Amino acid sequence: METNNLLAPLFFVLIRLMGGAILKFGLKKMPLPYTVGLFAFGLLIGTFDRIGWLESIPILKSSIDFAGNANPDMILYIFLPILIFDAAYELDVHIFRKTLTNATILSVPGVIIAMLLTAALMIGIGTFAPSYEGWNWTFALMFGALISATDPVAIVALLKELGTSKRFSTLVDAESMLNDGTGIVLFMLFFGAYTATGVSDSPVADFIMVVAGGALVGTLLAYLCIQFITNVNGDEMLQNSVMILSAYMTFVIAQNYLEVSGVIALVGFGLTVSYMGRLRLKPQVNKFMRQFWELAAHIANTLIFIIVGVVIALKVDFSWMDLLILICVYVGINIIRILIITIFYPIMKRSGYGLSVRESTILSWGGLRGALGLTMALMVSYTFSIPEPIRRQVLFLTAGIVTLTLTINATTIGWLLKKLGLAEIPSSKLLLDYSVKKQLYEGSEKYLKDLKQKEALEATDWSIVEQFLPQKEIYPEMPVRTKDVMADIRLRILDRERSLYWSLYTNGVISSGTQRRLNAAIDEQYDRDGKKPLCDRGDIFEFCEEPSWIISMKFFSRFFQKWADIYYQDRIILGYDLARGLIIAQKESLKLVNEFGSSETVSTEYESCLSLLQVEIRKNITRASNFITKISIDYPKSYKEAVTRKSVRMLLSNEKKRIEQFKEQGLISQEEAEQMVNELGERHNKVFTSYQFLK
Repeated sequence: METNNLLAPLFFVLIRLMGGAILKFGLKKMPLPYTVGLFAFGLLIGTFDRIGWLESIPILKSSIDFAGNANPDMILYIFLPILIFDAAYELDVHIFRKTLTNATILSVPGVIIAMLLTAALMIGIGTFAPSYEGWNWTFALMFGALISATDPVAIVALLKELGTSKRFSTLVDAESMLNDGTGIVLFMLFFGAYTATGVSDSPVADFIMVVAGGALVGTLLAYLCIQFITNVNGDEMLQNSVMILSAYMTFVIAQNYLEVSGVIALVGFGLTVSYMGRLRLKPQVNKFMRQFWELAAHIANTLIFIIVGVVIALKVDFSWMDLLILICVYVGINIIRILIITIFYPIMKRSGYGLSVRESTILSWGGLRGALGLTMALMVSYTFSIPEPIRRQVLFLTAGIVTLTLTINATTIGWLLKKLGLAEIPSSKLLLDYSVKKQLYEGSEKYLKDLKQKEALEATDWSIVEQFLPQKEIYPEMPVRTKDVMADIRLRILDRERSLYWSLYTNGVISSGTQRRLNAAIDEQYDRDGKKPLCDRGDIFEFCEEPSWIISMKFFSRFFQKWADIYYQDRIILGYDLARGLIIAQKESLKLVNEFGSSETVSTEYESCLSLLQVEIRKNITRASNFITKISIDYPKSYKEAVTRKSVRMLLSNEKKRIEQFKEQGLISQEEAEQMVNELGERHNKVFTSYQFLK
């Protein structure tokens, strides 16, 4: 028996991961979200344990009992950092900035209003239900805080499965993470009345300090982490280890030692690392980070939703009156959610990307509750200074709301998305996708004919082989506007351009700062959904232009011309990098447009779009080329410095590739390769640390 207890945690993890893998495979062709399936699986095995069906399998029973009696701090400190950091790290920083206003509205005043209205609802229920008459305002506000914040664990996992638009999913993602932090802070303010911390004398000031302090701590620790991993540029294993450790330490230090919001700290940490740290990490480190956090988040999601189901099945007791109250609370919190979004809708539709009526409907219905709310309810249930009926009722109501939102809201939101047309693919995209798939089919069919002519394959049963041809696509019979086709082609060109900038950076052709600015210009294009001409790159060309006051001073003084060549050297070098990177990308974009025409990806009736796009792209090439010519004449010293730095970066990048090739060919060992890369890294840093190569 003692051995079973010792092995229970390990057995729980192994069996649940195996069950999760089977479940994920089984749900591929079903509309049920994976996380909801996990939750149902946890409820099922927890119920089996509760009614005694697992008594004959002691190790399985011990593992389920372990999950059912999980310490809420374990859930908070083990799983939450993984899920919050993964969500923050994967956020598109540009889109996040645009949606931050709306996310903040929902996560601060929205959660506070929801908390107050939910508390009022519970006080009202207490006047009619004798078993709930023990609820005072402190209990009601504590419950209102823990149940009002939507759970990022639940909503993030669901959005990834449903494949919603990036802008909308980022808004929901950001709101969930931020109001998660708000909810914990508000909960602790009232929960503190029954713990050693006590009631706060100035709750508003404490709230601001905890939230702002969390953001500050996360940002500062991210800067320290970035500086450290930059200085150990050659040691990929150490970089990965430090990043993983830093994510956990950020949460622990903020939440446990500094008593600020650990969740907000993780959001700040993840966003800062994503925006500033990615470009300082090697491509292979970024690849490992992405794969590691994706795997870690999958494991955490799998375990946490099963644990939630098991805890509810094993711990929750209720009466028929409790069920009636639960239904009232469930209906109440959904009405409150709709009311809050209705109140703030006039502001939200004018902020950032705005908010449509259809999106606000999904936002209202998508307020899922999950592991975080249940974790806080478990903390209440383990606090014996709170009366037993209140502890039981808080746990039951929270568990019930989690169950209902995951089984009703989560399972119907996909249907609602389709009903509202938010999951529809634009007709212009369908048309271009059809053209690509048509070419794929015709190419495969032609290759099959060639295979049939080969003497060595004459014994083949071609009727079987033909079954493996790609499915023949049907032409989409729907009206398509020329401008929509043009917008869709622009977006595809921008996708190609973005990937090319990453390649140019890894090959040393452009610097990290250049890549960031070029990508920012692409983000601005994306914001207009491809309706903005490709030649509208105002930020890049404005940066490259000389300030008017410098032009005036140069006219009067030749000495000032030389001074500007030195003083503005860094700006000129970056401008050269921007122009050169843009020219390379635009030439590749021209090739892509020509491929669209020659391969008949775009039908003849839309060929005029390609001609207009070629004009837009050539304008970019002309403006960038003119800028390079101008600085080579007006600022020869800075121009020479810029070209020299670029040559050094390319030389070192080529050397690094050759080292990797030698390692793969077995000419050098792993240790020798690492030593060579470390030495190369020291030389590479000189590109950024020395102000001038040329004296």
